[in-house]
Amino acid sequence: MANLQSSKKNIRKIERQTLRNRQVISRLKTLAKRVKTLVSQGDQALLKVAATEYVSALDKAAKRDVIHANRASRQKSAVAQFVFAA
Repeated sequence: MANLQSSKKNIRKIERQTLRNRQVISRLKTLAKRVKTLVSQGDQALLKVAATEYVSALDKAAKRDVIHANRASRQKSAVAQFVFAA
């Protein structure tokens, strides 16, 4: 257990950040699943809306360093291939 006051504060801060990051990552997973199901269904209009929402969420997560920028770029590229291939 931490003894210094700054260390205790840092632990509290990390716990808050972890909760926020977990929520963002969970939302990204949900949006990715939605895009994959729409790809299999073949609904172009809903797919483009879902893909746009997913790409926006990826950009925001990468900007806030929740996920790595290269990971966001890879996933955006994969989504673009799904959208234009379908």
